[in-house]
Amino acid sequence: MSDTTATLTRRMNGIVVSDGADKTIAVRIDRRVRHPLYKKIIGRRSKLQAHDENNEAKVGDRVTIEECRPISKTKSWRLSSIDEKA
Repeated sequence: MSDTTATLTRRMNGIVVSDGADKTIAVRIDRRVRHPLYKKIIGRRSKLQAHDENNEAKVGDRVTIEECRPISKTKSWRLSSIDEKA
C-alpha cells in the first residue's frame, strides 16, 4: 500500500446537546434500525464528544462531525461544519 492512498473519513450528522466544556461539544446522533427478530423500526441514540476549536457551535445546532485521531480520553471526533443554527 502506498502513502498516497486516500482514507475515507467517517462523517455523522447530529444535534448539539451540550457546549459547556471549553472546545468540546456533545452531539446526539439519532438513527433508525430494524429489530432483528420483530422487524419493527426502532430509534437508537448515541452521544459523542467532538472537538470544537473556536467554540462556535451552540446547543440546538445541527452539525456534521468527522472522525479524527484521539484528542482526549473521550474525544475522537471533530466539528466539520454547522449545517443549521438553532
